[in-house]
Amino acid sequence: MQNNFYFKGNFSNIHKKPSKFSEVSSQLLYGEKFKILSKNKNWIKIKTSFDNYIGYIKNAQYVEKFKPNYKVSNLKAKIFKKPNSSSKNWLTLGSKLSVIDENKNYIKIEKNKWIKKKDIKKINHKEKNFIKTFKKFLNVKYVWGGKTYKGIDCSALLQIFFNYNNLFYPRDTKDQINYSKGSSIKKKFKKGDIIFWKGHVAMCLNSKKLIHAYGPEKKVLIMPIIKTINRIRETAKLKVKKISRIKY
Repeated sequence: MQNNFYFKGNFSNIHKKPSKFSEVSSQLLYGEKFKILSKNKNWIKIKTSFDNYIGYIKNAQYVEKFKPNYKVSNLKAKIFKKPNSSSKNWLTLGSKLSVIDENKNYIKIEKNKWIKKKDIKKINHKEKNFIKTFKKFLNVKYVWGGKTYKGIDCSALLQIFFNYNNLFYPRDTKDQINYSKGSSIKKKFKKGDIIFWKGHVAMCLNSKKLIHAYGPEKKVLIMPIIKTINRIRETAKLKVKKISRIKY
C-alpha cells in the first residue's frame, strides 16, 4: 500500500475522515503524487508526497505510472475533448501534466483531453514574481481547505507559490509559522514580508498593502497592512505571531 500513485481527476477534496460530510482539510490536484496508506470500497487514505498531508479521498481516478513534463501556469486551463471544441471542464494552477501529443496550439494529456499551450509551462519553469502568482487568485472565493480557482484558503495561497516552483512549504498556517524564520516585532513592512497570526497568514505586496484569502470578506483581496492588523486584533482578538520573508 506504499507505492507512489498520481491523481488523474481535475481535483479532489481531501477529507479528515472517510465521509463526504467530513471536514475538507486540503485538496489534491491533477498529476499530484501520493501514497496509499489504506483503502476500502469507497475511500482511500492517502499521504501526499509534496507536503506529507494525510487524509481521505474517493477511491477513483489515479494511476501508478506518470511522468509529468508540463504544468498549468494560468489560474485555470480549459480541458477540450479535441482542439477547438467546447468544454466545461478545467484544471487549476499547478496541475502537473504528461504530454502525449501536440499540435500548433494544443497539447494532449489523455484520450479526449487537450489543453491550450498558452496555459502551460515546462515542469521546471520557475516563477520568481510571487506577486504575479498571488494576484492570479484575486477575487477567488475563500474556501476552507481549498487550493484552486474555485476556492482557496489563506495558507494555500502562500503554499501554492512554492509548490508551483517545485519547492517544499507546509500546508497549514500552524506548520508554516514553525517552518518560517522571523520575529514578531516589525515597525516597517516591505514587499515579500509574510505576516502570521494564529490560524491566518497574509503576504505584503509593498510597504502599504497586503494580499490574503480573508474569511470575513469571503475572497482573496488586497488590503492596507496596518488597517488589517488592527482589524484582526479588534475582531478576532489576535496579535501578529511572526513576520517572515518569502525566500526561494
